[in-house]
Amino acid sequence: MTILKKVKENLFLAIVTLAYIIMFIANPAMGIESVKNSGYYIKEMLMIMPVIFVLTALLDMWVPKEKIMRYLGKDAGAKGIFLSFVVGSISAGPIYAAFPMCVMLHKKGASIRNIVIILSSWAVIKVPMLLNEAKFLGPKFMAIRWVLTVLAIIIFSWISAKIIKDEDLPGEVMVKPGLHINRNACMGCTLCAKNYPVLFEMKGKKAAVKEYNKELLDFENLQSAIRACPLHAIEYSEE
Repeated sequence: MTILKKVKENLFLAIVTLAYIIMFIANPAMGIESVKNSGYYIKEMLMIMPVIFVLTALLDMWVPKEKIMRYLGKDAGAKGIFLSFVVGSISAGPIYAAFPMCVMLHKKGASIRNIVIILSSWAVIKVPMLLNEAKFLGPKFMAIRWVLTVLAIIIFSWISAKIIKDEDLPGEVMVKPGLHINRNACMGCTLCAKNYPVLFEMKGKKAAVKEYNKELLDFENLQSAIRACPLHAIEYSEE
């Protein structure tokens, strides 16, 4: 039962491991090459993601929620669409580096449509990519492909905003009155448990809140844990 429970808690990892085992049995050479490629991407992520988390935390502290809602919110209109294209196009790093930033932007009021535009632009029309595309495939090819891609992104972002609602994205779950934690966003970094072990613990590789007495809370340690969370998954509000 314990093994089955562990497998259920780590279902994705179990599926990936099973796929590698099958690959090694069916084609050992392909299995070895897959492990090498996976190792390369894991190494890349370990090098890039800490920097992304730091930059995201700084943006979260420096950019007020009102600014995000004004320029990237639902009422931003064409201005928000344009800025979303700019943010996605000039950003650096692989596409997975955009996810923590988009979590922060949505939390601060960015619309679903503009988040889709940022992610799509980041993936397919970044400026360095366009420059290389023009170099190897020609400026005309790049320009036509860029125009068609922008039109497609605008259409698909509008459709996405009609289908996906704000509540469909991972949101905050109230664990205790006044204290909120988004276990869907939690990446299991353990920083909150290290900063305030009396209050936070790890359950199933996700952060959780222990039983506590509000009057005995150490608010300095609590704020330290909140600030340490790279995905801003913890919030505390006075009752």
